Parts: sequence; C-alpha cells; structure tokens
Amino acid sequence: MTATSPFELPQPVGALLSSLPAYPGSLLLVGALNLVLARQLPDDVRQRLLDKKLRIQVRDARLTFDFAWTGRRFAACAQQQAADLTLSATAHDFLRLAQRQEDPDTLFFSRRLSIEGDTELGLVVKNALDALELPVLDLKQWAPHQVLARLALWRRERSAAQPPGARP
Repeated sequence: MTATSPFELPQPVGALLSSLPAYPGSLLLVGALNLVLARQLPDDVRQRLLDKKLRIQVRDARLTFDFAWTGRRFAACAQQQAADLTLSATAHDFLRLAQRQEDPDTLFFSRRLSIEGDTELGLVVKNALDALELPVLDLKQWAPHQVLARLALWRRERSAAQPPGARP
C-alpha cells in the first residue's frame, strides 16, 4: 500500500492520459534525460545501467515510460512485460523531485515513491541522481510567453548568423 500525495490528478485526467500511446511519451522523456542527465553520469553508473530496462510509472496519470541505457544514451523502448527497475510516484511527487523540493528518501519512506525490481540498481540510480548537479525544473520558464520569447530570440540569433542572401 502506498501513501497518497497531497495532490493527485483527477481520475478523468488520468483516464485520458492513459489512453495516449506510451512510446511517444518515452521518446520525450529520454530526450530530456539525454539532454540533462546522460553526460553527467559517472562511468560506474553507466556500466551498471548498461542494457537494463527501466520504467517510470506516474500513478495518478496512469502513464508508463519504458527506456534503457545503451552505453552512450537513454533510448525509448516499447512497453515491456518486466523492467529491471521501476520507479513509481504521482505526477506531483515526480515534479517535486525535479524541482528539488522533495528528497527521494523522504518520499520513499513515506511510501509515496516506490522502487521495484533490482533494489541495488535502484540505490545506484538514486545515489547517482543525488550526487549530480542537475538544474532545478522551474515551471515558470515553460509558460507560453517565456517559450515564445526564447523561440523568437533563437530565430533572431539564427538569422543574424546566416550569411547575407542565405535563406534561413
């Protein structure tokens, strides 16, 4: 039995999200992991993760993300029967972890984060994440006006870098 998070997605939202295909979500997740995490992994952790099937389950959203470490990057996997390691929590608790507002040990011991499968691998992953200098996920930077401003800046910089007469 797991304890509940102070906030959980409403059941209809979870039902809607669970109807989405899992693989595209896994592609998005591994893209983010590769961008933020992959280069920082210590060699011993990379070796321990090699060819391991990993799963993240967002309980209230009824979403499952399957992926593996290939030795150079994370790669999405089609949903599989069993994973070597499964981490489960609510969307709110995963968000609090990403924002560094909650400690994984606190969530684990309050039964809001569960680790199933290879528990030694789970400890390796948890300890590696705790040791990394990761950016704190700030949702304000993803507000539509912030995203549009960054996109406009990127386009201006890209246009300025183009030789005269070249098409962007």
